[in-house]
Amino acid sequence: MALLTHLLVCIFGSGSWVAINGLWVELPLLVTKLPEGWYLPSYLTIIIQLANVGPLFITLLHRFRPGCLPEVPVIFGVLALGTTACLLFAFLWEKTSVVAGALHSTPFLVLTFFLALVDCTSSVTFLPFMARLPAQYLTSFFVGEGLSGLLPALVSLAQGSGINTCAQVTNISATTEPSNFTEASFTLGSLNITLNPDLTTSTPQLESCYLPANFSPFVFFILLSIMMAGCLAAFFGLTRLPKQWELSTEDLLVSQVTLKSFQLQEASAGSNNRDSFTSVVLPEEKRPTVWPRAQLAFIYFLVVFVNALTNGILPSVQTYSCMSYGSVAYHLSATLSAVANPLACLLAMFLPKRSLLWLGVITLLGTGFGAYNMAMAVLSPCPLLKDSRWGEAIIVISWVLFTGTLSYVKVMTGVHLRDLSHSALVWCGAAEQLGSAFGAILMFPLVNVLQLFKSADGSSLQCPS
Repeated sequence: MALLTHLLVCIFGSGSWVAINGLWVELPLLVTKLPEGWYLPSYLTIIIQLANVGPLFITLLHRFRPGCLPEVPVIFGVLALGTTACLLFAFLWEKTSVVAGALHSTPFLVLTFFLALVDCTSSVTFLPFMARLPAQYLTSFFVGEGLSGLLPALVSLAQGSGINTCAQVTNISATTEPSNFTEASFTLGSLNITLNPDLTTSTPQLESCYLPANFSPFVFFILLSIMMAGCLAAFFGLTRLPKQWELSTEDLLVSQVTLKSFQLQEASAGSNNRDSFTSVVLPEEKRPTVWPRAQLAFIYFLVVFVNALTNGILPSVQTYSCMSYGSVAYHLSATLSAVANPLACLLAMFLPKRSLLWLGVITLLGTGFGAYNMAMAVLSPCPLLKDSRWGEAIIVISWVLFTGTLSYVKVMTGVHLRDLSHSALVWCGAAEQLGSAFGAILMFPLVNVLQLFKSADGSSLQCPS
């Protein structure tokens, strides 16, 4: 039963962000098909953050009406909505319409909002729900959350989306050089033939062309809907394990009763008679963790800061950061970064260092990789080592390490807050969404309004040597 529960928790955790992660890894193909083009990532980031109305609503209810919103029915509704939206993506992703005088992929953007509503709401429902299970299952949940990036990435790798190559094309143009001949017409049988004296010239030119994917976005979104349906089935299976729930609820009630009795006896007996009721104190390993306010504020700051970088700021400029090195670099950075996420979660199982100093150092390291990625986006279309294999390798490695290090920080901050209370996990989810929203709101005007980043669209570019 324990192994089955770990498996179900892992699959359930993968439903937290599998849909949105699926959109991100499919972007190398989508930016070549949809009218938004290179602006599509920034559109996605702002739409995803608009979906924070879901977690905001739930967080406010938790603050002012605690316990009024049952978690289990809400999670069932969230997973059902995600499955339906992924299925509709398969049939509507390429449809377009004119909005404000410009062509937009309206169904795609609307469905993105609903998928984002699902995934953003999962931050304040899935993780707090895990407080009902024994603590050892939390790591399995984070591994599953990491798989929400890995599984779509593996499908994208098999699809081979967004890979391009250079092809030689010939442009034929007419010249206006004077000729000694005049235009002549004559009839040959039933054909009327006209001889034009103008000469034509042909100019060979290299142009970028995208290779066809192994299967279409339709198949990709069908597979994505199957993943979401699997998450829904896994959650249903978790609710069908009564022994696990009874044990967890019993432990929770015993802890609450013991703590309450401890507080009442302490209040009545006074500070001079504490030895008379030491028998009701919880064992050390079951005592609730108490953090000083400064340390607790630091943990929540890490949650906000890390999610601002990983979910808002850097994803908005990933195309600018990588595409100057070629579509292969973009493709590998998107997919291998998704692979780095669950690997970082597994690393947290074997390197569970809880020192806040350690987490601060890892955060600074990951921020350094993010700064390099941002610098290459600013320098686009002529970043460092543009035409070098070293440049291509470095940008891919930097994106992988950026994602991996900060994913590790996410897991460890979640473990810290799991030791506090169910409420701490709710606020952890709210802090995640706050950071993500801040990053997206900051980057959208920089990318789409001020247009501070220049694209490398595959055409011939002259960069200073």
